[in-house]
Amino acid sequence: MRMAHDKMISGEIYLPSDDSLMAEQFDCMEKLYDFNMTRPHEQEKRQQLLKEMFAEIGEDCYIEPPLHANWGGRHMHLGRNVYANFNLTAVDDCDIYIGDYTMIGPNVTLATANHPLAPELREQGYQYNLPVRIGKNVWLGAGVIVVPGVTIGDNSVIGAGSVV
Repeated sequence: MRMAHDKMISGEIYLPSDDSLMAEQFDCMEKLYDFNMTRPHEQEKRQQLLKEMFAEIGEDCYIEPPLHANWGGRHMHLGRNVYANFNLTAVDDCDIYIGDYTMIGPNVTLATANHPLAPELREQGYQYNLPVRIGKNVWLGAGVIVVPGVTIGDNSVIGAGSVV
């Protein structure tokens, strides 16, 4: 089991349909489901679930449901005072780092998953993942897409609809 997971987070090519990975991923998705079903007044419950779901989450972070994440946030590392508006999609098949005081607009996608250029490998369902790093005090406007392997520096503003 660790071997498939180690490949997944290391940038190596692997099969995401591996049974051990799927079982682990479904467990993460259960908590994500619970988070997305919380009621607006259940702020304490939301915060507790985020602490359980994410690899790291700093103080005073707020994630507006619904959150969409392949691994339920398991590979997400958030600093302090991070705000994410509705419909954040985190393809968190490997690590996503978000620095302190970062604001994320609605309908933003942070993607770590990539697929091989060789068609015969794509036919078999292989993929590989590259981490995403977002610095401190960054603002990602509505609808921004961040692709695998990208680093966004501190104090950056990425305009709405941009692909980085």
